[in-house]
Amino acid sequence: MSDVGAVDWEPDAIVRVLTGLERLLADPTLVPGERWALLTNDTAVTADLVSAKNALNGTGQLRALLAPEHGLHGTAQAGFTEQDATDSATGLPIIDVYAAESSDIANALREMRVDAVIADIQDVGTRYYTYAATVIDVMTASIQAGIPFYVLDRPNPLNGVTREGPGLEPDFASLVGRLDVPIRHGLTLGELAQHAARSAGIQLPSVIRMEGWGRSMTWADTGLPWVMPSPNLPTTDTALVYPGTALFEGTTLSEGRGTTRPFEIVGAPWLTASYAASLNALGLPGVAFREARFVPTFSKHRGEVCVGVQVHVLDPGLFEPVRTGVEMLMLAANLGEGFGWLTPPDIGLGAQHFIDKLWGASSLREAIPGARQVSDVMAPITRGNMGELLY
Repeated sequence: MSDVGAVDWEPDAIVRVLTGLERLLADPTLVPGERWALLTNDTAVTADLVSAKNALNGTGQLRALLAPEHGLHGTAQAGFTEQDATDSATGLPIIDVYAAESSDIANALREMRVDAVIADIQDVGTRYYTYAATVIDVMTASIQAGIPFYVLDRPNPLNGVTREGPGLEPDFASLVGRLDVPIRHGLTLGELAQHAARSAGIQLPSVIRMEGWGRSMTWADTGLPWVMPSPNLPTTDTALVYPGTALFEGTTLSEGRGTTRPFEIVGAPWLTASYAASLNALGLPGVAFREARFVPTFSKHRGEVCVGVQVHVLDPGLFEPVRTGVEMLMLAANLGEGFGWLTPPDIGLGAQHFIDKLWGASSLREAIPGARQVSDVMAPITRGNMGELLY
């Protein structure tokens, strides 16, 4: 194993979970062939914080790196990637696969003459997050090119038990949702990839499973270091609220981008202090709301004073992020004339309302405003077929 970027500490005493990456490094024969392409970014690290690309480059088998949204190093904002063509640490070429057509990815893989494609990237447990869609696209391209595809599995940071939110209607499939699974889906990336393959009727990917991971584990239980998956998902606290507050991306309210607490802070210039009080009066389980004022440095309402709330999760075991996000959305829609729905960003999502892409159906938008209670919105939910589980 390469020691590039290693830090001076002994993880073996505290790490409970052995990731797919660690297992491959211990036994490189788990992936056959002499020429590998790796879909990854800086979230994929060993227990002692060596990146997957640096560690696997030490085997001498890596030939190319495939980069998702936010880029190889996670510096790009939502909807963008980095422009680097070569990785300075390994000297390997970087292929941008975010929002790319599977046929184009397949052609690139053929040209590189690789005999295995490996995915190692940290998912966040929420259907909207684009990493799963990118893995599915690269998997499809690999199979089209006749190249075996492998997933180095990692924990679902929200646990592998709790599921919440609607399934995905086929007409609303996109980069922010490829599969008919709940918004908070409770699956690992390996399970998502196998579910996608079964749904498409294509060859199943090979998953190099974790050792020591149990479905009830939160991230804190794994003993693994957390690396922020993107610029606006800095902590596991953010990941926990994200399944609900990311719905605000489809509205005219700020979801906290341009602050140090994205997705934990929500607000708009037209909201008032009554928003926090009204949310607390609902008595939602495991959560409290603090009145917050903030000025985004970029994105929606840049440079304007926004009034809203900070979401404080008091009990993660009781907290229901999707239900909480819907309650927040319903209340905000009825508190000011500035509320509205946004069209998707220009990343191939089409002209439908962005909220429909996130929710996986038009039912949420059509019910708000007008819904009197959350059951009016949540009642139409259908949960997707979760397929077979690996753990």
